[in-house]
Amino acid sequence: MSEQPVGQGPVHITLQTGPRLTRPVPPEVVEALLSAQITATAGERSGFQLAFDLTKTGALSRRLLPEGFFDPKTRVILSVSVKGTPEVLLDGLIVRQEVGASNQPGHSTLTVTGEDLSILMDLEEYTDRYPNMRPSQRVGRILAKYADYGIEPRVYQEKIEQPPRERLRVEYQTGTDLGYITELARANGYIFYLEPGPRPGVSTAVWGPERRIGDRQHALNVNMDANSTVDQLTFAYDGTAREEPQARVQNMTTRDSLLLPQPDIGPLRPPLGRRATPALRRRRLSGTAKMESEQAQAELLARAALSADAISGSGSLDVNRHGYILRPRELVGVRGAGVTYDGDYYVKSVTHNIRPGSYQQNFTLSREGLIARSGTVRP
Repeated sequence: MSEQPVGQGPVHITLQTGPRLTRPVPPEVVEALLSAQITATAGERSGFQLAFDLTKTGALSRRLLPEGFFDPKTRVILSVSVKGTPEVLLDGLIVRQEVGASNQPGHSTLTVTGEDLSILMDLEEYTDRYPNMRPSQRVGRILAKYADYGIEPRVYQEKIEQPPRERLRVEYQTGTDLGYITELARANGYIFYLEPGPRPGVSTAVWGPERRIGDRQHALNVNMDANSTVDQLTFAYDGTAREEPQARVQNMTTRDSLLLPQPDIGPLRPPLGRRATPALRRRRLSGTAKMESEQAQAELLARAALSADAISGSGSLDVNRHGYILRPRELVGVRGAGVTYDGDYYVKSVTHNIRPGSYQQNFTLSREGLIARSGTVRP
């Protein structure tokens, strides 16, 4: 599969496996690879599925499978080089294997399914305490435990400062590390995910806001004749998606209840559309009256930001025709969809589908408003 052409340029697959440290797989493993599907979504664990030809007399069925080469918790790193540009698409662990035996020659398959390395953080429950530690400090302490797997933390300070007050409360963790980190991210309007690369064996654990500023990826062109890089894009405006959360806090001295003002979500979600969509729903947050003011404000900001994206888009592209691999959790521009829906979007998810001679991507986009903020889409 590694030498099969994709249009004008070849796609080269590099596959590495091992218990913790990995090494390149034997050539017969790459030759037996029938397909690879990798899905990465903002705020969720990435998953993958690899299918192999399980010929009765091949090395996979005779030697590698019985020896535990594809057993659960085996680490897998898959890199793709398109037109000479390498990129790590997955770094994860196998969690399941399936064998499909067939009477027809060449139709027996081995399918392995797995998730990215964040599954390591979801295998064991802990009870721990974090005296005098902000949310970001707690996350940093937890992630340090996984450095042996090449996981490098990138932890951002929360947008609303929440100074620890040990005399009033000590924060406790009960459950898995991943569950606790994800809970802290949600409470601050952040997301948590692992980004594989930039080189094999290294991943970046990102705990912070969605990346809605900075460089744009190469634009997606539709309805532009020979310049089109995407066959079709579908957009939707869901008027009920955006909510206006309401939160109350209680003055511990007077016991009076105070309604917090609506927060500016700009620090978490810099606007990508010129005309913001209104919030048609109102939702009262429960439990904020018992929180400290800073925690309640962070919860209110998080809820307002996480429900802001009323505009969504979906489509698929041929990597060779587009010329570049579309990356999730970054910005990309859209051209040719009309005044209302052209402009910059956040890439919410990407699914890579790789087969001999083919590299397709399915993707979803999102933003909070209509009409591009700029008259040009770059690059």
